[in-house]
Amino acid sequence: MRSTLSTIAAALTAGALTLTLAACGGSDAGSTTLRVGTLSDAPPSIYLENGRFTGYDNELLRDIAKREGFEVEFVGTEFSGLLAGVATGKFDIGSSTISSTEARKKTVSFSNGYNTGFTTIVTKKGANLKDPAAFAGKRLGVVQGSVQDEFAGKTAGAQVVRFPDYNAGFAQLKNGTLDGWVVPQDIGQKYLDQNPAVPLELGYTVEDKDTPSAFAVAKTNPDLLKKLNDGLAKAIADGSVARIYGQFYKTTPLSKELQQGGPGLPVKNLGA
Repeated sequence: MRSTLSTIAAALTAGALTLTLAACGGSDAGSTTLRVGTLSDAPPSIYLENGRFTGYDNELLRDIAKREGFEVEFVGTEFSGLLAGVATGKFDIGSSTISSTEARKKTVSFSNGYNTGFTTIVTKKGANLKDPAAFAGKRLGVVQGSVQDEFAGKTAGAQVVRFPDYNAGFAQLKNGTLDGWVVPQDIGQKYLDQNPAVPLELGYTVEDKDTPSAFAVAKTNPDLLKKLNDGLAKAIADGSVARIYGQFYKTTPLSKELQQGGPGLPVKNLGA
C-alpha cells in the first residue's frame, strides 16, 4: 500500500512539474496575444489587403512580437479614438504611424521611433498651395486627431474639414469639395500613384523630424514598452527594419539612424 501511494505521489509531482514548465514558455500554446489598434486605409504604412492587416508598421510589429515571445491580433479602428483606446486598455498597442508628440505623451507612452516622415498637401494640379500663406480661406481635409489635423488647425484662415479616415478625405478631394488634403507624404504619394487619371499633385511639404512614428502603449505597461524597444533595437541591429521598410517604400530612403547597426530613434516619454 505504501509503495502504491509513493507511486501515485511521484506521478502527481511529475505531472505538476510538467505543467509548470509548460506555463513558463517553450510552447507556442502559451504565447500571449495582444490586441493592436490600427487603420486599414493608409498604405504603405498601415492597410488591409485581402483581409489581412499589413504595411510597414504592422509587419515590423509582427517581427518584434516574434522576437519578444508574444502574438498580435490587429483590430481596425478610427484614428481619433486610438490613443484613448490604448490608454484605457481597449488596445494593448497602437500601430498607425503615430507621431510621438509631446501632447500625445500626456495620454500614452511611446516606443522608440521606427520611421520619420513629412506632412504634405495633396491638391488638384495648378491649385498652387505651396506656401502656408496661400491656405487662407481654403478647405483643407485632415484625419481627425492626426498631426496633420494639428498642423492645419494652426494655419491662419484655413477651413479645416475633419474625416474619420483617409479614404473619406481622398474621395472629397477628387469630387472637388476640398481644396487640399493634408496627409503624410508617403500616403499622399501612394494615392497619386494609384490614381494616375486624377489630376493631382503634392503641394506644400514640411518635415516631421522631431516626432518620429512610434508604437503607443498604456503608461501602466512599462514591461510591454521595454519589450517593444528591445525587439526594435534587435531588428535595427540585424537589418530587419531596413528589409521590411524596403518591401513597402520603394523610393523614399530610410533614415540613417534606422539602417542596419544604426543608433535608432530614441523617444523620451514624460516622466522618464
